[in-house]
Amino acid sequence: MNENTVTVIPGDGIGPDIVDSTVRVLDALDCGLKFEYAIAGQTALDKGLELVPEETLTILRRNRLALKGPITTPVGGGFTSVNVTLRKTFDLFANVRPALSIPGVKSRYDNVDIMTIRENIEGIYSGLGQTVSDDGETAELRSRITRTESERLLRFAYETATKQGRKKVTVVHKANIMKSTSGLFLDVARKVRKDYPNLEHEEMIVDACAMQLAMNPHRFDVLVTTNLFGDILSDLCAGLIGGLGVAPGANIGEHGGLFEAVHGSAPDIAGKGIANPTAILLAGAMMLDYMEQHDKAKKLRRTVRHVVGQGEVVTPDLGGRASTSEFTDELIRHLTNQ
Repeated sequence: MNENTVTVIPGDGIGPDIVDSTVRVLDALDCGLKFEYAIAGQTALDKGLELVPEETLTILRRNRLALKGPITTPVGGGFTSVNVTLRKTFDLFANVRPALSIPGVKSRYDNVDIMTIRENIEGIYSGLGQTVSDDGETAELRSRITRTESERLLRFAYETATKQGRKKVTVVHKANIMKSTSGLFLDVARKVRKDYPNLEHEEMIVDACAMQLAMNPHRFDVLVTTNLFGDILSDLCAGLIGGLGVAPGANIGEHGGLFEAVHGSAPDIAGKGIANPTAILLAGAMMLDYMEQHDKAKKLRRTVRHVVGQGEVVTPDLGGRASTSEFTDELIRHLTNQ
């Protein structure tokens, strides 16, 4: 692993613009990082390559640290999601999605601070047993949950909560109906929690959790759950703070991490220079924390919150008139003046 080299995958649509913004800001922070570029998604297909080219996988194996813009996976044609491919290939078993309110961003709630930690490899998204009958009448898909993966994910969640000074972990499940899969996950959670007596533990059925998030998100701190439930709830949490444009994400394994904007490639505004890079900038801060450059991460988050909160030099989706480049320049100006 090249500890200070980050694989940069610009992605598709607005990806190159927002990734370039983040690289510029990381350079201004003087983090001592080197960047090695790779491609995937539609950009790779347009060059006659595989959706995830072997060269990209080689670079990722070498660096084990990546910053990724939004990637388009073509619909149909047997294409497997790029994100799912990368997670499985590099055993990125934990998906981490913080949702933290940012001053100046329009949302229904203020002072939301929820972290969703989701199992990233198993469950419905494992793709096991996907079949459609010959007559097109019946489709089937299997969900697989293992005790080993559940424990690995749950321990990661409890450890992360402890390190970050969190107070409560809510285990989200559907064990009342999905007695085998969700039941196993919940059983493992009840065993793991005994090793973390300083954290408050809560269990909640997924539909009740969704309702409570909409009614009173401030009651939650850390959510930990299986793959499909976590995918849905993390987007819900992003909606509580203003949308996916301000919500970063990370995929963490035992030997590396991939940090990304979780929103789409927004082809409708691609090339117009008005994309909002906030989500991937905050993903960059998560990457710095992963690298234990905590002071740099705090400085980056503080700067983003300040500039967005002022609302003077921000992109149109944040209520301003600035281009992506102008917004980035403003961030760098504040970084260098601190």
